Amino acid sequence: MTEHVNTGFERGTDGPKVIVAGVDGSPSSLRAAAYAAGLARRQNALLALVYVQPVVPAGAALGAPAPVADTTGEIAEGLVAEIRAAAERLKGIYEVRWEFHTFRGDPYAGLVSAAQELMADAVVVGASEQAGHRIVGSVAVRLVKAGRWPVTVVP
Repeated sequence: MTEHVNTGFERGTDGPKVIVAGVDGSPSSLRAAAYAAGLARRQNALLALVYVQPVVPAGAALGAPAPVADTTGEIAEGLVAEIRAAAERLKGIYEVRWEFHTFRGDPYAGLVSAAQELMADAVVVGASEQAGHRIVGSVAVRLVKAGRWPVTVVP
C-alpha cells in the first residue's frame, strides 16, 4: 500500500479563491465579468477584474489628437466607474469581493501576468468579437492552450 504524502496546497483543488476576469469594455467582456462575479459570489472567491492597457510603440501616437496612453487610461477609469456603479446597485443583494487591476501589454501577455501575479485559480474572458481571430487565434484560445488555469469563455 502506498502512503499518501501531502506536498502542500495546489491551487484550484478546494474551489477557486481568486477568479480573474479580463475586461476591455466590449459587450462580451462585460458579460464575462458578470459571469465571473456570479462564480465569485457562489464560491466566496475574490473577483479580480483586469484591464490590459495596450502598449503603444514609441512614436506611434505622433500626429494623433490625443496620446493613446491617455485614451487607454480613460478607458480604465471608465471601466472602474461602470463596475463601481454596478456593484453599488447590487449592494445588499449580491455581495462580491472584487478588485480592479490594470496591466500593460498585449491582452494575452497581460492576462497571463495578472493570473500569475494574483495567483488565480480560474480565468474568465469574453469571446473575441474580431473576425480575424478565427485565423490567428483569440486571447481565449491562447489561454486555453497555455493550460495553466481553467478558462471559461463567455459568448
